[in-house]
This record gives sequence, structure tokens and C-alpha cells, in this order.
Amino acid sequence: MWILVYLLLINGVTFVLMGSDKARARKGRWRIPERHLFLSGFLGGGPGLWLGMKYFRHKTMHPSFRYGAPLITLWNVSSFVAFTYFYG
Repeated sequence: MWILVYLLLINGVTFVLMGSDKARARKGRWRIPERHLFLSGFLGGGPGLWLGMKYFRHKTMHPSFRYGAPLITLWNVSSFVAFTYFYG
């Protein structure tokens, strides 16, 4: 149960970070470093990273995000499945 709450929170935060970065980009303001976006993805927010990229149409042309976000999501999902299989 606690792992689902954590995953919902980290994905929500990652999604909001992507939206915030897109808004800042439009206004020409200080941007959120890409390493922070990827870090939140690696910490379980891969689906939020990918959905934020698609929803906000943000960083879709960057190869690191175009290929990295789906790979991070796949890694997150497979890790969750393995965790629930072995410890669930």
C-alpha cells in the first residue's frame, strides 16, 4: 500500500515539474535542470515524466527525453512488478 502512495506522489510531482518547466520556458525564466527531471523519473516518476512530456509537449525533440522517458518508465514498471512479485 505504501509503495502505491509513494508512486502516485512521485509521479504527480514529476508531472508538475514538467509543466512548471514548460511554463518557465515560455516566459524565458530560469529552468529546472534536466538532471533533476531525470532524477525524479529514476526515483519512480517515469510515467509522470513521460506523461508530462507528452501532455505539455515539452522536450519532445530532445533525444535524451524522447528515448529516455520511455526507457525510464519501462524500468520503473518492471522494478515495481519485480518488487511486488518477490516481496508482495
